Amino acid sequence: MLLALVMPAGAQSKSYNLAKWVEIQTSLLKELNRSYVDSLPLDRIEKAGIDAMLGSLDPYTIYVPQEENEDLQMMINKTYGGIGALIYKESARSDLFINEPYAGSPAVRNGLQCGDRILEIDGKSVYDLDTKGCSDRMKGKPGTEVVLKVKKVRSGEEKAIRIVREMIRIPDVQYYGMLDDGTTGYLLLGGFTEGVASQVREAVRKMRDEQGMKRFVLDLRGNGGGLLNEAVDLVSVFVPKGSLVVSSKGKDAGETRNYRTTLEPVDLEMPVIVLVDSASASASEIVSGALQDLDRATIMGGRTFGKGLVQSIRPLPFGGQLKVTTAKYYTPSGRCVQAIDYSHRNPDGSVGHIPDSLTREFKTSHGRTVRDGGGVTPDVQLEFKDYSRLTYSVVLGGVIEKYVLDYVARHDSIPAVEDFHFTDYEDFVSFAKTREFDYRSEARTCFDQMKKELEKDGLTATVSAELEALGKALDMDKEQVLRLKKDEIIPFIEEELAVRYYFQEAGVQIRLRYDYQLQEALKSPLVEI
Repeated sequence: MLLALVMPAGAQSKSYNLAKWVEIQTSLLKELNRSYVDSLPLDRIEKAGIDAMLGSLDPYTIYVPQEENEDLQMMINKTYGGIGALIYKESARSDLFINEPYAGSPAVRNGLQCGDRILEIDGKSVYDLDTKGCSDRMKGKPGTEVVLKVKKVRSGEEKAIRIVREMIRIPDVQYYGMLDDGTTGYLLLGGFTEGVASQVREAVRKMRDEQGMKRFVLDLRGNGGGLLNEAVDLVSVFVPKGSLVVSSKGKDAGETRNYRTTLEPVDLEMPVIVLVDSASASASEIVSGALQDLDRATIMGGRTFGKGLVQSIRPLPFGGQLKVTTAKYYTPSGRCVQAIDYSHRNPDGSVGHIPDSLTREFKTSHGRTVRDGGGVTPDVQLEFKDYSRLTYSVVLGGVIEKYVLDYVARHDSIPAVEDFHFTDYEDFVSFAKTREFDYRSEARTCFDQMKKELEKDGLTATVSAELEALGKALDMDKEQVLRLKKDEIIPFIEEELAVRYYFQEAGVQIRLRYDYQLQEALKSPLVEI
């Protein structure tokens, strides 16, 4: 009888609290609308309030108003209505360029290429618009038309180009093919949108049956995830039909759901390597965690991100949608890879990672030990290439991107990807030295910080001679620093140029040429599973 009384009381308490706060918020808004000194910006303050409320739960539960539904589709399905090209605009009052058209896109079919300057969109100048404003004008409903006034990159001819927008889908299978050893197949996967598992299945079958693949590398580095069912279907390529891949558990105990493979495998024996890193999340962790727990693949790289939460889409009034966390997922061994505990916040509202001391041990199918609470820990740790401060500066600061646009304007073509090597580094140095970027070395940066600390402590005068000598030894001009880091920077230039002339797949091929982690993975012995 006591249990029967307590349970309804709990339900009544939750209903009462919900009704109380709904009434308080409604009354508050009505009073503000009636009494506030200025006109009340209802749309802005309500959106800010909703965002703050949901943000106090976790970063993945968000409200999407009707006008942002296209952005949600881009996030979930990597699709949008447009012409299929990346654009580049240095600032609001600057020229707009076609930076990277997608292979087979309406942009390519209508003759647009890297370096073409867009002067007008539908008869309106783009000079005063920012990048987003230009992008928004070029996007639109598939089947509609956009008219671009274009100045061609090499001829300088100005012409109007009419392009019918299409549904553009950014492919998740970014590249697949055989590596140089002739027996290893490789596939780079960028996400888990609808249909991607069948594409992986077909690629694996083709490389095995037609190209003699004896070993397969699935690259999930940087893959932020996507659809859970696609992750399950991808695992089915390598494990017996009916295998448990993942379980999801919601608020109530009865909401547990098991996801098993429903398709016949392509190969149960071929050695599989899965590459992961700290940006491999969600569905990537479902795949790597399942293949690890089922002892079907050797996971290599770095510890994954640690997102063990499942989101669902719920419709809301006036065309809005709620992307809400509805469950946590668990790998076949029973572990949850969630790294951050959003349900237990610090007094200041911040959250922290689950410490290793509080993680638990689980067992794979063959009895190997794995742990929960912080992503998927790889079976084989691989070192990451450590780039210099200068390389980050020229890459993230857009120096290479600007140089590539300049290079394309001066060169009609480059050799085929397999033969292309960027050899005119002095041309890049001449270009880069005229651009503004932070070219200080790591040592110089530390030296500058040390000087500030010495000044705070009043010790500068006592070591002034030593500081002056050390400062002179560390001083280098832009050209010196750029030449010093030549070997680091050239691969980035090669990749960007290959993309501009031969599209994204060519860029991946160049990247593989310099992929230190992949090279180490192929030399590492597979874990006994």
